[in-house]
Amino acid sequence: QAVAGSEAPARRGGPRRPARGALSEAMGANKVVQKSKEAKMKAAMAGGKSKKKKWSKGKVKEKLANMVMFDKATYDKMMKEIPKAKLITPSVVSERLKVNGSVARAAIRHLEEKNLIVHVGEKHAAQLIYTRKIGGEGE
Repeated sequence: QAVAGSEAPARRGGPRRPARGALSEAMGANKVVQKSKEAKMKAAMAGGKSKKKKWSKGKVKEKLANMVMFDKATYDKMMKEIPKAKLITPSVVSERLKVNGSVARAAIRHLEEKNLIVHVGEKHAAQLIYTRKIGGEGE
């Protein structure tokens, strides 16, 4: 009987709790906050142990070991191949001959002085665009 007596107040209190829960849900989900405190505690405790977000290193561009001066072989290759290319820019020359950009620009100026290549369009200080020379007229 004592056990039944102790259960009776719990039953009386039982119907009131959902009413409070309904009221708190209408006001702003107070019940959810109370319920998640333990979950938050567990998450906080586990947060230190769990894997931290690792930043990706990103794509590492391989270092180019381009020459800073022409040697005899590269100079001969430049004189032979570059005037035959349709598009001649410092980047194309640099890529093909494995030379620095400044060396490639100097090579283009050298070829232009020798009249082996012609400038395309208006001359621009930054973007040097040339093409091969065909019978006195450029493409």
